[in-house]
Amino acid sequence: MFEIGSSLREARTRQGLDFEEMESRTKVRAKYLRLLEEERFEQLPGHTYTKGFLRVYADALGLDGRLYVDEYNSRHVAGEEDYSAQTRRVAPQRHRRRSNRESRVVVLALLGILVATALVIAAWRFGGADAPQVQGVNATGTPQPSATRAQRITLQVRAAKGPSFVEVRVGSPSGAPLYSGTLDRGQTQTFTRKALYLAVKKPKNVVVKVNGNRYPLSASGELMIAAATSVG
Repeated sequence: MFEIGSSLREARTRQGLDFEEMESRTKVRAKYLRLLEEERFEQLPGHTYTKGFLRVYADALGLDGRLYVDEYNSRHVAGEEDYSAQTRRVAPQRHRRRSNRESRVVVLALLGILVATALVIAAWRFGGADAPQVQGVNATGTPQPSATRAQRITLQVRAAKGPSFVEVRVGSPSGAPLYSGTLDRGQTQTFTRKALYLAVKKPKNVVVKVNGNRYPLSASGELMIAAATSVG
């Protein structure tokens, strides 16, 4: 068992991120992210939305979103379903019925995780300005009659603390090269494409921004990012 809220807060602050940056990255409103960190789950729209928010937020911080959903289920979902059965002595026949019920709860919880993203988008579209969003799900929905077009992203790489070798390609490690060389301290390169791949030899020496927002690199120094699609 681990503390859901405090571990999310620690990961965010360790990366120097604020709620506004995380709202931009996850498309989940900042007030919902704050409620997750404070573990005020009762003020969120419901179990399904809460699990969707947890998974998206944890993944965006480089954590395993599935672990956070499992922990939430064990503490807040399965516990509600099993409370009455755990507070009284159950005969063998009733115990078998409870086992069947617990199995159904597990199956429903797994299905809930799968549909959480779709429900969040539905709430955003039909629930007004305060409804939450989840990043990237519009691109996987049923195509509309009008055509979709990919937006473009702008990637900026700046050698802030020292020199580093930088390689930028279109879309993937095997894509067409856009830049390959060493950025000296203070130098900046900017690229605009629908999808980009970045490899940095010394991640600690550079500052990376995606569409104007600072984007922390992993220890490997690699980043692949693609623009979402929009309806034309």
